[in-house]
Amino acid sequence: MFRKILIANRGEIACRVIKTARKMGIATVAVYSDADEDALHVEMADEKVHLGPPPAAQSYLLIDKIIAACKQTGAEAVHPGYGFLSERAAFAKALADEGIVFIGPNPRAIEAMGDKIESKKFAAKAKVNVVPGHLGVIKDGEEAVKIANEIGYPVMLKASAGGGGKGMRIAYKADEVVEGFTRARSEAASSFGDDRVFIEKFIVNPRHIEIQVLGDKHGNVIHLNERECSIQRRNQKVIEEAPSPLLDEKTRAEMGAQAVALAKAVDYDSAGTVEFVAGQDKSFYFLEMNTRLQVEHPVTELITGIDLVEQMIRVAAGLPLELRQKDVTIKGWAVESRIYAEDPTRNFLPSIGRLVKYRPPHEESAEGITVRNDTGVTEGREISIHYDPMIAKLVTHGPNRLAAINAQADALDRFVIDGIRQNIPFLSSLMMNERWRSGELSTGFIAEEYPGGFAPQEPKGELAHQLASVATLMDHIGNERKRQVSGQLRHGAPVQFERNRVCLLGDQRFFVSVLAQDEDLLVRFAGEEERQHRVTSQWRPGDLVFEGSVDGKPVFVQTRPILNGYELSHQGVGVAARVYTQREAELAAFMPKKKDTGAAKFLLCPMPGLVKTMDVKEGQEIKAGEALCMVEAMKMENVLRAERDATVKKILAKPGDSLAVDAVIMEFA
Repeated sequence: MFRKILIANRGEIACRVIKTARKMGIATVAVYSDADEDALHVEMADEKVHLGPPPAAQSYLLIDKIIAACKQTGAEAVHPGYGFLSERAAFAKALADEGIVFIGPNPRAIEAMGDKIESKKFAAKAKVNVVPGHLGVIKDGEEAVKIANEIGYPVMLKASAGGGGKGMRIAYKADEVVEGFTRARSEAASSFGDDRVFIEKFIVNPRHIEIQVLGDKHGNVIHLNERECSIQRRNQKVIEEAPSPLLDEKTRAEMGAQAVALAKAVDYDSAGTVEFVAGQDKSFYFLEMNTRLQVEHPVTELITGIDLVEQMIRVAAGLPLELRQKDVTIKGWAVESRIYAEDPTRNFLPSIGRLVKYRPPHEESAEGITVRNDTGVTEGREISIHYDPMIAKLVTHGPNRLAAINAQADALDRFVIDGIRQNIPFLSSLMMNERWRSGELSTGFIAEEYPGGFAPQEPKGELAHQLASVATLMDHIGNERKRQVSGQLRHGAPVQFERNRVCLLGDQRFFVSVLAQDEDLLVRFAGEEERQHRVTSQWRPGDLVFEGSVDGKPVFVQTRPILNGYELSHQGVGVAARVYTQREAELAAFMPKKKDTGAAKFLLCPMPGLVKTMDVKEGQEIKAGEALCMVEAMKMENVLRAERDATVKKILAKPGDSLAVDAVIMEFA
């Protein structure tokens, strides 16, 4: 077994590999860029080596510097994580030439499966189901339209060397093919240094299901069942689960057999994933093979009890698999949410900055529920513009699917992040979505369920009453504290306080009365026959999460102080809550409303990024939906479009400018 390994990556996956290596008694070496000098993975490793400036092309992607770091530290092997050099055959070959072991598949397998065009040809020869399409390289938009017309719409344009949702576009008509081809090729060149694009038939209402495979250097290959990754945005996975609610035992066995056959055909000798696009009728077609560890591997680990990183290290050391196919079982259900630094209320645009507060839920296994948080950040550290915006992967496991989903919802409500925008409210909302909970999924799920984008909704019905009760208890606790501080209760003399309150929950108004009973508060709703809730909590002013119960049911609510109240966030619902005496409520009605600042006259940069193109000129008349400019952030190209008809009065930015969030790009007349 290896004595020391180097992790050629950063962030949560580097931390993840270090944890397993430590468990196996293997020393670790971290590499880092200037931006990651104080990163968590650097802190966790036994040794560290500096690579260069923040851009990956000047640090994490430099093969010669990785090799030099191995020689400097005596690392015998390299784990590439995912992304960066993980699927670069040249990297594996360069390591081998220096006598350093690559903890991943052999270069031949990487080459055969790493190119999406060639891998589909290879899969067809191996008798694996493939999607109809054109696998040749397309030279321009005109040829792309001709091919798309022959295949039939809709079609998917995909970068041959792509991954992570980059270099992918769906086109439903000819003009969308031209624009999609241009954008896909540009993103592919920028992200992968390879602008080849191919076209295939887009399966309507598809599901994304993948099979985890594991092989060794002795010809043994098994599969570890499936994961469903249909909840995607911009072709990038957001929620993953294992197993899939679609598959039955027969389909699972068929998909697993095809995945194993493909892996054996390329002499696969590590952990990898064979991805399929599946129809609602359980038909399935080969999509691609990822010759690396997947972001979503934890859900497979939780349902099988198998540490995939440990297996990769053992295989790389030349040990045969101890597992056989009959040893692989499915125990319970697991759900993973990707926590991203992005603003879901602004079309999920990236957000960067300092993590002023970072308080994930406790990792634990109790009463049949497991909560796991794979992360590479800590409170006080920066989210950089140079790398992927993923902050953490929150994973829950339970005895069945709904138990895992409910545990995920509770864990998200307890996950506190301040200082940057993040997608936790959206993920919380999704966990309560009835279509998601019923398992009726497709890759178009987010676009279909959130057609106008995401905005936290005000609570309704029973949930509104629960949150009004929580707000009332918080107000009661706050008042008790104020009285203690002011000395009103110092001598223990009985003091009568007004029991009637008015709870303003967004636009809703509730008239309540409160009665303290031991550690509980009984909240009664006036005018609603027998409507009352018993609320219990040890919450104190300043706590960021209300942890308690309403009528004996556990409730977790995120709280942020605002003027005369709190902003509450729970299960994707966001609302301002203020509790007043009746007289205070009467006076509050006279408070002036904040006026519109006229921001609609300006195009503001929705995220920190680099201006790539400027598509309009001063004085130009524009129509709603017309492209104004393109801003690149975190390797994604974002076209900013006009929201209404207008005239461009002044342009305040130019291509090449690096802009902060809300920087003014142009002014409209």
